[in-house]
Amino acid sequence: MQNVSWFSQDRALTLLRVVTPLLFMAHAAVRIAIGSIPRFGQFMETHGFPHGVIWVWAITLAELGCGTLILLNRYVRFAIIPLLVIASVGIFLIHIKLGWFVGEHGVGGMEYSVALIVMLLVLAASDRDKAARR
Repeated sequence: MQNVSWFSQDRALTLLRVVTPLLFMAHAAVRIAIGSIPRFGQFMETHGFPHGVIWVWAITLAELGCGTLILLNRYVRFAIIPLLVIASVGIFLIHIKLGWFVGEHGVGGMEYSVALIVMLLVLAASDRDKAARR
């Protein structure tokens, strides 16, 4: 890794801390922009969540709010928790029955959500270690 010595662990974690929340925030922003909240709300209701649109707005606002906190490097470990729940529940409600692969070998599988969960766990560990050094 001496050829990429400019890309330190700190820079890698910073990149992860920027990219990860932006992925969640993009989902929320597109959901609002294209007006798919009512349709997603109906989906949630068919899976046992009463008042589906309220749940979807809660998910959307959590993705935006928690994503912003992570981007600002504030309360990172706490902001990660709702996003972990969202990604985990998404796996069980949507993706697990579609298999592992998202694209190429499948459609809508759980690999992307698993990657997001791992990214969030790395950020949480990094934040914990940073807090312990203070």
